[in-house]
Amino acid sequence: MELILSPSPAKLTLDPVLQSPSHQPELTLSPRLAELTPSLACHPAMTLSPGAAEMIPDPAYQPEETPVPNLAKLTLEPVHCRPELLDACADLINEQWPRSHTSRLHSLGQSSDAFPLCLMLLSPPPMPEAAPIVVGHARLSRVLDRPQSLLVETVVVARALRGRGFGRRLMEGLEVFAKARGFCRLHLTTHDQLHFYAHLGYQLSEPVQGLVFTSQGLPTTLLSAFPRASYPQPPCKAPNLTAQAAPRAPKGPPLLPPPPLPPLTTPPPPKAGCSPQSLLETRYRDLRGRPIFWMEKDI
Repeated sequence: MELILSPSPAKLTLDPVLQSPSHQPELTLSPRLAELTPSLACHPAMTLSPGAAEMIPDPAYQPEETPVPNLAKLTLEPVHCRPELLDACADLINEQWPRSHTSRLHSLGQSSDAFPLCLMLLSPPPMPEAAPIVVGHARLSRVLDRPQSLLVETVVVARALRGRGFGRRLMEGLEVFAKARGFCRLHLTTHDQLHFYAHLGYQLSEPVQGLVFTSQGLPTTLLSAFPRASYPQPPCKAPNLTAQAAPRAPKGPPLLPPPPLPPLTTPPPPKAGCSPQSLLETRYRDLRGRPIFWMEKDI
């Protein structure tokens, strides 16, 4: 049997003589197989223009853009007052510092008015039924031996909103929040945002020890280091030093004069380059051994 392929691939003809059941058909391809041209009716030609890679979007379709929050409408609220936003706040922090979501929720759950206290920078919801948008976060803790100071930690702004003034708005809100509660100084650490904080008025300082506690059974000696600030009086006001009457000399023989003081010696001037830190380098390191800068600001 000879198989003949016509120019139209849909038309196949068999030799009638070789259609007998007793004859074993033989299938052969005609040399004209390589000359087959598909019919335009069955297989329309597909051609690519030189500019096929340039896709032109439909003018009627425009992707939805995330609206930028209004700086004037932002609010600062404690995390423990908005438990429905815990997950969103945890996701925001983990975007910068990856960590277990459960562990992050546990850390945020320690927030309270007694400190440490976590604050969220919130934008009004885009829709009436939607939840507010968590724009930023910061944590405030008490400082050991400095009852009128707070340590600022975990400062973060949503990645898509950085460089638009939200970080400044967050720090300004922290100052207002702390000052309204009688505190007068903020401390913080940074690895690479020195110029940002310096622009806000922060200066290089010595390290301080932040305290994280929630237990009510702490020793009295430790709690005494954190007296409540006197809110009615202006915070950070130096105490009035009044002259006191000199104590009367006790009756009896006069006391011998005290021995003379040792001569004063002028300490040698500090060597150049021995400062603990500058805007370019620091001798302080974090737990991972990375350079860390300590800064503070009076508010």
